Amino acid sequence: MTLAGTTQRSRAESTPGPIGLRRRIAGYLALAKPRVVELLLVTTIPAMFLAGREFPDPLLVLFTLVGGTMAASSANALNCVLDADIDKKMNRTRRRPLVRDAVSVRGAAVFGVVLGVASFVLLYATVNLLAAVLAVATILFYIFVYTLLLKRRTPQNVVWGGAAGCMPVVIGWAAVTDTVEWPALVMFGVIFFWTPPHTWALAMRYREDYERAGVPMLPVVATPLAVARQILVYSWVMVAWTLLLLPATSWLYGTFAVLAGAWFLFYAHRLYHGVRAGRPTKPLSLFHRSNTYLMIVFVAIAVDSAIGLPVLGLPF
Repeated sequence: MTLAGTTQRSRAESTPGPIGLRRRIAGYLALAKPRVVELLLVTTIPAMFLAGREFPDPLLVLFTLVGGTMAASSANALNCVLDADIDKKMNRTRRRPLVRDAVSVRGAAVFGVVLGVASFVLLYATVNLLAAVLAVATILFYIFVYTLLLKRRTPQNVVWGGAAGCMPVVIGWAAVTDTVEWPALVMFGVIFFWTPPHTWALAMRYREDYERAGVPMLPVVATPLAVARQILVYSWVMVAWTLLLLPATSWLYGTFAVLAGAWFLFYAHRLYHGVRAGRPTKPLSLFHRSNTYLMIVFVAIAVDSAIGLPVLGLPF
């Protein structure tokens, strides 16, 4: 491409018109991190199924998902604003909207705040106050506790900061019951213990990125063997934790929880033993399998609840 052609394209993208407008809209959509939001929604719907052990009201599901999407998108957009400086240093994040100047910092901040306010208003008006308050609390926790307090200070950032990603199941439960009961907290724990193996596997692959940006992710400050060992420990705790839902579910969920857990643990062990033996490993494959594992567990919750098989019940 000639220099003149490059200049014309840059001008077209920075001036009003179809090309500039499409670029700006795409930038705002990217701020919301739709792939992350998609994962959160996968856990919200099953929580709503389990809360009533039946198909929840479709309209309630719709409002809860829209409100939850707004809340998650708000947190993601504000996170992009606060992390714009380190996003510039990481190959994995260099295409984000603020780094490419596809969206202004002010525009991104306003977008995030407006989405947060809108999520509260929508959830309060169509679901209930508890769900609305939990959604706003999640945004504030993600921004102030994870992004501002933990992320750049401690390798435990994703352990405790990851609690924000566990909240959709609690919001989904609260949407149906207007309470927070023990099954919601168990589902919270499943995602809580899932987050470190999921995130650390990704960070092992992009260790240099995090090191360059000055983010003390565990793979940056610990040896690969220590990281693989921690992934294995959290994976075992996660799989064991899924079994705490057995009193609220049937044999169907239990079967899938055990089989999916064994499948994931096989690959977590393979990563650990590969690192220990000094063999080439592919931590990114464990990252992708962690997404599949979480989907299997939560789809099993939804199917089990929809079928309505007799629950195993509490042993006391």
